[in-house]
Amino acid sequence: MYKAFYGFKEKPFTLSPDPSFLYLSKQHETALTMLKYGLQSEAGISVITGEVGSGKTTLIRAILQGLDDNVDVGLISNAHNAFGDLMQWVLMAFNISTEAQDKAGRYQVLTDFLIGNYAKNRKTILIIDEAQNMDVDTLEELRLISNINADKHLVIQLVLVGQPELLALMQRHDLRQLAQRVSVDYKLKALGYMETVAYIKHRLVTAGGEENIFDKYAIAAVFYHSGGIPRLINMLCDFALVYGFSEGVKQINLDITLDVVRGKQYGGIFPLVRRENREQTKVKELIKQKTDIDIQLVMDNEIDEDLTEL
Repeated sequence: MYKAFYGFKEKPFTLSPDPSFLYLSKQHETALTMLKYGLQSEAGISVITGEVGSGKTTLIRAILQGLDDNVDVGLISNAHNAFGDLMQWVLMAFNISTEAQDKAGRYQVLTDFLIGNYAKNRKTILIIDEAQNMDVDTLEELRLISNINADKHLVIQLVLVGQPELLALMQRHDLRQLAQRVSVDYKLKALGYMETVAYIKHRLVTAGGEENIFDKYAIAAVFYHSGGIPRLINMLCDFALVYGFSEGVKQINLDITLDVVRGKQYGGIFPLVRRENREQTKVKELIKQKTDIDIQLVMDNEIDEDLTEL
């Protein structure tokens, strides 16, 4: 819709994970390095956690693109607490068909597959996304899978990706044996202000546009209202470009960004900023000093104006 107007080759702020747009902030680069190290050093279990929209799945897809041809990857992309028989899902992830009717039979089929891969000098990796949704019994089954060995050598590596609840789950006393098998773990946090600036400019340029399409106040407002969560940044920036295109504006400014925030917050789905961190407070205060606009009170001011017209 707005691609030609802003000179993009593709949309810069899609919500779907796209490794080609991966921005390696310091922490994302660290997480990627640790994942690569875990897989190269044959760590038994690697765990990556972070808030919704923090870029975990994009990192995983970047890892998948860089794997060698001698690696078989099984991906369970949306774990949930109604899995039933985990072993059946694992076999499906590796495209293994079996007529085994019970867990023991399916376990043996998986064991034979893993040892066969090891004999062929092939690596096997199982990645489970949204792992925080798995219950204790299912996670215990993962421990049993991690126990499969060939001549005391590792035949499968597990990568668990999930929200912060996964950490709390794995700290349970009854899952201590699983936790003790974790060799690599990293927690992604939200982007800071300067990282958000670099993130937005990176995606604009990667899409074929100019890095200054958003002015500094617009970016500051995006940071404040997104809290530095990449998915929320994408949502606000994408709609800001739609608004800018509809108004024929080549550079996105503070007014357009706040219009987007109003629209999103009126819809009731986009989260309100209820608790600021230190950087959000500083950004809000600086915008107030420079423009005399309190970006935190966007909704309150709008409601007050509506009431005066009644």
